Amino acid sequence: MVTAHSILHRFWGFQQFRPLQEDIVNSIAAGRDTLALLPTGGGKSICFQVPAMMKEGLCLVVTPLIALMKDQVENLNKRGIPAFAIYAGMQTRDVEKVLALAREGEIKFLYVSPERLQSRRFLWYCEVLPVRLIAVDEAHCISQWGYDFRPAYLQIATIREHFPNAPILALTATATPKVREDICQQLQLRDPAVFVKSFARANLSYSVVEEEGKLGRIKQILERVPGSAIIYCRNRRQTKDIAGMLGAQGIEASYYHAGLAQAERTARQEAWVNNETRVMVCTNAFGMGIDKPDVRMVIHADVPDSIEAYYQEAGRAGRDEEKAYAVLLYNERDLEELKARIPLQFPSLDEIRAVYQAVVNYLQVPVGSEGVYYDFDINDFVKRFGLNITVAFRALRILEQEGVWQLSESVYLPSKLEFVTSRDALFEYEERHPDLEPVIQTLLRTYEGIFDNPVPVFEKQIARIMRVDEEDVIHDLQMLHNQALLRYYPRKDQPQLCFLEERLPAQHLRVNMARIEERRKAMEARIAAVSAYARTGSQCRTRQLVAYFGEKDAKPCGVCDVCVKKEKGELQSKEFGRLTTAIMAALDGKISLQALMQKVDAEESRVLETLQFLVAEGFVLRDEDGMLSPTA
Repeated sequence: MVTAHSILHRFWGFQQFRPLQEDIVNSIAAGRDTLALLPTGGGKSICFQVPAMMKEGLCLVVTPLIALMKDQVENLNKRGIPAFAIYAGMQTRDVEKVLALAREGEIKFLYVSPERLQSRRFLWYCEVLPVRLIAVDEAHCISQWGYDFRPAYLQIATIREHFPNAPILALTATATPKVREDICQQLQLRDPAVFVKSFARANLSYSVVEEEGKLGRIKQILERVPGSAIIYCRNRRQTKDIAGMLGAQGIEASYYHAGLAQAERTARQEAWVNNETRVMVCTNAFGMGIDKPDVRMVIHADVPDSIEAYYQEAGRAGRDEEKAYAVLLYNERDLEELKARIPLQFPSLDEIRAVYQAVVNYLQVPVGSEGVYYDFDINDFVKRFGLNITVAFRALRILEQEGVWQLSESVYLPSKLEFVTSRDALFEYEERHPDLEPVIQTLLRTYEGIFDNPVPVFEKQIARIMRVDEEDVIHDLQMLHNQALLRYYPRKDQPQLCFLEERLPAQHLRVNMARIEERRKAMEARIAAVSAYARTGSQCRTRQLVAYFGEKDAKPCGVCDVCVKKEKGELQSKEFGRLTTAIMAALDGKISLQALMQKVDAEESRVLETLQFLVAEGFVLRDEDGMLSPTA
């Protein structure tokens, strides 16, 4: 008999579920809509993957994170489970192939972005797709009260009309009570079962340090706490500077941000995951979808703009449930800058329209165009048009939230190639151009179906087979492309921008400024909350964090900086009382300090500290010869 436990053991090798996982699996298996809040590293994917394997048909997984899609698809395929993803930048015929496989029941898991759900092609296939479960990851994105609102999520509920009997599992790591309520309402969950795992992490020690000299403090922390570490920074330049400083101090460190080439990002990430690099200094572009359980330290060199972001990033430490540390470094200037950036995060309608027009000019998008993907380099864009990068980025995101376009994260798409001439014509060409015969023969021997469809090709592999440089291979392929013998689509590793609505003249662009004002107020509240967390040194850090997410009765964690300081103070108080009693009992008449030390069984420095207090307060007298005696 197929059970949740048998599937868990067969495909994942686990003997038992983590807390709450089995309850969530059983809820979905029973066909009930479910909302599950599991902290970062809590094993959310198991909650939909196991019940999907218990059912016939397809599990549709909605997620905005391309890196996470690819990672989970790869992991499922390694376990012998057929899974595919549809994401930004894919060729139309490739999307068609994946949807055709799904229609024929050849796929168990289909990962899609929320934007893809509204494409005409996908909606047409909905009539024939055997969807039996819908999993919505990062479900907080559906709420405009959340910290990462995405309007495309608002359309997910309409997909259910095509699959009325498929339960929905909404998953998130961070949602306040208000956001939870909004998730259930926006997804139209029917009598949902709600599971909330405590946001408290018993093994994770949170600390906050007010610090001007952050570089020195970072080095000091890393010297005290061994093991793998992440350091989060606000900007790209800072990642490089801190990594360089640590390297100069003998600490193996690398840096990571979205501006690096995909191959470089992948290489640095793998080196860190494999413990070849100890410290990764990065922007918030790093970490999502990375399963590294033995991170011992997460340091924030800058204050994030929300408790949600801080909790999620800090939570990448200690997923193996061993002791780990999360340290937030701040100073008052940081908090003032956070507040000062709010107006830049919400540009005016004129500024938004100006950025829209600049994008249209930059990409040369004709009026009426939609559904086409463009490579988009924001740094080159703002430099060419002389824009403030913060204002430009926020305008881009606002228009994404308004559903005007989709700006994806960096996407790695391998090169593709297809011969578009007959074999006879190709052989004739080889005879006339013997210098290109080696690359043509290598392609024919290495890649099947290259005359039928575009197939992924890897220039490094071809170069290795031919024993030439990769640049030579690219040159030859480009030449064959120019000669119309083949179509060569070079690899992409840049962010992609796609117009979801018809491209309009900028003056006709409509933006819901009232909704943007509501989001501005929500951001003000989030920044006030994270600032209060940084400044409040009198309450347990864990209690502060979990209270933000609605847990009002959490006990002090005992391991954060506040709890440790209080515990130390109580111990010092008890020790002071014990030493005072011992010293006063030892003072029988006049006695030398040396004799007193022999009578009191305690560390010398503690005895001297207590004695100094007793003398200063007049409980003990010290004469000119240094002899000690009790006061009368």
